[in-house]
Amino acid sequence: MPAIRIKQPGNEKVKRAMQRNSLFSKSGMSERLFAHLFKGLVYPQIWEDPEVDMEALEIGPGHRIVTIASGGCNALSYLTADPASVEAVDLNPAHVAFNRLKLAALAHLPNYDAFYRFYGTADDKTNLQAYERFIRPHLDPQSRAYWEKRMLSGRRRISIFWRDLYRHGLLGVFIGMGHRVARLYGIDPRDILKARTIEEQRTFFDTALAPLFDKRMIRWATTRKSSLFGLGIPPQQYDALATSGNGDMATILRGRLEKLACGFPLADNYFAWQAFGRGYSSDAETGPLPPYLSRANFDTVRARVARMSVVNASYTELLAAKADSTVDRFILLDAQDWMNDTQLNDVWREITRTAAPGARVIFRTAAEPSILPDRVDPAILGRWDYREEQSLALHARDRSSIYGGFHLYCLKGA
Repeated sequence: MPAIRIKQPGNEKVKRAMQRNSLFSKSGMSERLFAHLFKGLVYPQIWEDPEVDMEALEIGPGHRIVTIASGGCNALSYLTADPASVEAVDLNPAHVAFNRLKLAALAHLPNYDAFYRFYGTADDKTNLQAYERFIRPHLDPQSRAYWEKRMLSGRRRISIFWRDLYRHGLLGVFIGMGHRVARLYGIDPRDILKARTIEEQRTFFDTALAPLFDKRMIRWATTRKSSLFGLGIPPQQYDALATSGNGDMATILRGRLEKLACGFPLADNYFAWQAFGRGYSSDAETGPLPPYLSRANFDTVRARVARMSVVNASYTELLAAKADSTVDRFILLDAQDWMNDTQLNDVWREITRTAAPGARVIFRTAAEPSILPDRVDPAILGRWDYREEQSLALHARDRSSIYGGFHLYCLKGA
């Protein structure tokens, strides 16, 4: 486990990363509301496509990876490519506890079926006994305290694993609200899962989902930055997203949902199942799954689970503790959309210092273009080759469909 430890209570690291404006300004209040909402579990499932990631990263045996943790699906999926290590960081202590629970479950649940009940269906009361017997004894004290703390309802947090995990967390609640709003207009988004072809998916989107974005209430709601906090989109990222559609957020979101609904066969897209069905298949043998959660990869991921670690830290903080040229692959998710210019330069200075020969960096952005030109010091950015054409091709294949751009940078001289 790396030397970095949790130094600040609650979500102080999130607050520090988020707050740019005075508390008494409109922007400042918006930032603080987001930081408050972000202090709990946000992403039961990460919303970046790990297969696209692994194609871009070309992970091989011996590679040392640093990634943002989020829901942990991708970090664990990278283990299928046999890296030497996967170090995951997250500003949110709830995500750290979530990932450490997942690592303990992988290592100590008796078999794949028990693991799938816990993280696939995640709605079975036998998960309580599985937690108490197999997982709890192997959790670190901080993670155990997090999961056993009682919520306002009186239930322990761990109970979400037998009360349908994917309907919880900020994202799960947001998706649920979207379903309720659609039903107010007589549309059940789950009906798209009955489609047998992409043509039928297209018909459902055009006739049922697309017209919702013309409704006055929905158009009004999407103009409010707080309406997208449930997607984990902070105020700064909302502004970046708005630039990709001339400020018409309803049109932008319609386009992203169109790709999710129509861009890929449902049989291959577990992101669509999460969005429209609010979970994975009840049967591990049917329906698409993240690589780490599939039966075919279980033994491999389990055998390598000790190679992954999770800490509560900023990306820059973790890299600053490393020696030069000691990281091969960097994954930033969409975190740079949150950063100001100073933060961007700080993280890229550390990325460049710690990058080993042949290093690769990937990240996503709310808008289409890379955010680095004209913001990161040219002396730093000049050390990297932006693979623009490859990035566009990879973005087109990203099944999560919610981002405007996917970006791959390779250290020059490789």
